[in-house]
Formats: sequence, structure tokens, C-alpha cells
Amino acid sequence: MYGELTQEQIDQVLYAEFIGRLGYQMQGKMCILPINYVYDGENIYANTLDGSKLWMMRLCPDVCFQVDQIKNSSNWRSVLVWGTFEELKAEEGARALHLLTQQFMTMIASGQPLHEMRKEAHAPSRPRIIVYRIHLTEKTGRFENSEVYNVNVTGPQEQEIR
Repeated sequence: MYGELTQEQIDQVLYAEFIGRLGYQMQGKMCILPINYVYDGENIYANTLDGSKLWMMRLCPDVCFQVDQIKNSSNWRSVLVWGTFEELKAEEGARALHLLTQQFMTMIASGQPLHEMRKEAHAPSRPRIIVYRIHLTEKTGRFENSEVYNVNVTGPQEQEIR
């Protein structure tokens, strides 16, 4: 069975996951990259290093973000949201970084593996981490759940569908 997620179910997916895909425009093309994130009910928070993704979002702040929960090929939930990129500084940046740190610490405590950032041997200093949010303006979600239909063969010509 296919269907649309309710707003409450959409929020459940966004709260439950920590890796999503960020979509943004770059030189006339759409780019999609996986990012670690945290959701607070209104915004997606993430961090990045200075680079082309950040430059492009500064130029064109309208972005989209997608998250999946996949049990198997016929049992999944997918959320797609649209919003506006905003680079955070000072107190807002510190708050967002605190949320992200809490998320990462929870992941570490639960034994979930985290990717390691490579240290450049020639880098004279630590790279500057940029914290940003995506203020959500629209949310939608879909699902497929084949477990809703339980076909039980009771005889050669009888089938019961629950």
C-alpha cells in the first residue's frame, strides 16, 4: 500500500534520523550530498567546511532536503522538505553546534559508527566549521508498506485478505 505521511509522521522521520541528503543548485545543475543533521521541529541544522557547497547555498539559498527510513524495498518512508539556507553566527551558531554535538554524542554512546574527518598533514591550522540551518517552508512524505496486506491462502480458490 502506498500513501502520504501525515505531518506528525513526517516529523517523526525527521527526528529519528541523522543522515539526510541536501539538494542545492550549482552552476545550473542540481547537486545532492549526504549530510549529518539534527531537527528541532522547525529547522534542519548542519555544519560544513568552507567550499563550493557553502558558496552555492550563499548564492542561491533555496534548497531541499530528503530523508529515508528503509526496512526493505517494499516497506519504507521518505520525507522531502524545502527551505531556505541560513548561515549561523554567534549565539545561534553556538546553539546549533550544541544540538549537533548532542546528536553525535548520542550516536557514539549507542555504538553507531561515525565517519572520521581526514587530517591533512600539511594543514597549518584547523579548518573553520560553518554552522547553518535550513528553515523549512514545506514538508511532504510518502510511504510504502506491503505488510498491510497479509494474503493467507485457505483453500484452492479462497483467499483472505486482511
